Amino acid sequence: MKTQFLAAMTFGLTASVAHAGGLDRSGQAIDILFEDGNVLQLTSSFTRPSITGVQNSANPALSFGNGVGIGNVGQSFQTFGVALKYQFTDALSFAVILDEPFGADTAIPVVPNSFLGGTGATVNSTALTAVARYKFNDRFSVHGGLRYQQISASVNLGGLAFGGLNGFSGTFGNDGGLGYVVGAAYEIPKIALRVSLTYNSEIDHDLQTVESINGTVINPGSITPVTTPESLNLAFQTGVAPNTLVFGSVRYARNSTTQVASAGFNGALGTTNSSLTDLEDSLDYEIGIGRRFNDKWSGSLAIGYSTSGEDSLVSPLAPTNGSRYVSVGAKYDFSEKVSLSGGIRYTDLGNATAAPGGVGAATFDGNSALSAGFRVSYKF
Repeated sequence: MKTQFLAAMTFGLTASVAHAGGLDRSGQAIDILFEDGNVLQLTSSFTRPSITGVQNSANPALSFGNGVGIGNVGQSFQTFGVALKYQFTDALSFAVILDEPFGADTAIPVVPNSFLGGTGATVNSTALTAVARYKFNDRFSVHGGLRYQQISASVNLGGLAFGGLNGFSGTFGNDGGLGYVVGAAYEIPKIALRVSLTYNSEIDHDLQTVESINGTVINPGSITPVTTPESLNLAFQTGVAPNTLVFGSVRYARNSTTQVASAGFNGALGTTNSSLTDLEDSLDYEIGIGRRFNDKWSGSLAIGYSTSGEDSLVSPLAPTNGSRYVSVGAKYDFSEKVSLSGGIRYTDLGNATAAPGGVGAATFDGNSALSAGFRVSYKF
């Protein structure tokens, strides 16, 4: 069994095309630490969601607009990543990872008698992670480091279902924060077995905020504290036959800690701690199989499932609830130093009811997302 191939095979075959729970985009993977030697990786992915719905208000006063279709809410997005790993000694290695860990791109189109038209959210983030790994022996290792993260966002609330908040707009300026990463791994190289567990800490941000309703400023400037979620990643792989590998992962993210209780929004509601976001904790599962066909070509097939809680009433800013997906990937080795990985993923997005203030306003059923991505790896 070619353990060098198997140990590096799973990372990159589906080329980072995740559409996971909450605001997750990258999954905060640190798998490059387990590559052999010195490695530089460049990654890009593109996702095109299709999220459509029908107005279906539980408020009798809005029944006149029920049954009106809502066009695509999901906006296409692209992600990029760069990672560099350097092997100092047989025991000590170090990696720097630049990724986009969290994001959102939704915009509900305006329709006649629109309940939610004009509602949408944009979240942008960039994180730089510096992480080291120390191997005690061939079996046990630990890893840890620091993550610096920047995040910014904008939110719009539109439509009759929002009442006096119809026309609300909030911008949340870019802010940086520091967190940490810590974990451990157990390996049996002879059978390409590896189990790793990684904890990603919360990161606190203070976002400069400006808010308005229909162009009238209600908050000319304040600070909104926002915490991105802590998470736990469990990943495993093992050889099951010559040139064949089974792999999988479980990711838990405490998304419920991400609250956006801005001053203008709460002032308009007459409250003190209401949040523009309503995210539930998520669990993401994946299992797959990879196989090397010859000295140049490898392939993989994986399925996954994401759950974001049992409540089908969700925020109109993210009108889906969980997902299921299937992905296929391929890898071509141009030489011992250069390889190209690519993958596509089809995601079935879970049905949900968009419910401002907990009152259903529209149902979103039968939605999906199509993703494609690639990764170039160079060993030096």
